[in-house]
Amino acid sequence: MRIGIDFDNTIACYDGVFHAAALERGLIPADLGRDKNSVRDHLNGSGRKDDFTELQGYVYGARMDLVSPYPGFAEFVTAARGAGHDLFIVSHKTKHPILGPKHDMHAAARGFLTDRGLMGEAPGQIAPDRVFFELTKDEKVARAHALACEVFVDDLPEILGMSGFPEGMRKVLFDPENQFAAKAVPYERRASWAEIAADVVRDRG
Repeated sequence: MRIGIDFDNTIACYDGVFHAAALERGLIPADLGRDKNSVRDHLNGSGRKDDFTELQGYVYGARMDLVSPYPGFAEFVTAARGAGHDLFIVSHKTKHPILGPKHDMHAAARGFLTDRGLMGEAPGQIAPDRVFFELTKDEKVARAHALACEVFVDDLPEILGMSGFPEGMRKVLFDPENQFAAKAVPYERRASWAEIAADVVRDRG
């Protein structure tokens, strides 16, 4: 089975990262909530929207060392590869930040995958030539179509709802915070990689 996987907030977990990076740069008070939205709302609400935009580029380009994979993702990769599934990372992000230093955010994401042992040529890793960072959402969907993905895992319902994915593709909404638990979404919702492994890896298609 050919499984496509989003990167940001699906593989890469940014819990506490924006708070730490903003503190490092002296942008927020230490007692502010640790989630990304609290940091964003504080900066936007104090007229510093550009500071938050630049902070995103700083995190995605220079501080991926602060980021961890979601629990269970490495085990999912090992199990899926062991079961004979083909894994692809298909994400979208600009190559350089809109504001601030021109970090290569694609290279930073690939570095994260390599440093965490998730990307490589070993049997339990995702091969580098199966990792794609596209510039737009439409190009992301087109890539998933070109790869003939049979399953796609993403944290955004609006992405899964876009037209252009392969017909009949299984759509899995990754929802670790259970923010969509009480909402009617037309996708399979899973709260952890352990859950995804339990019902996707065992399905050999």
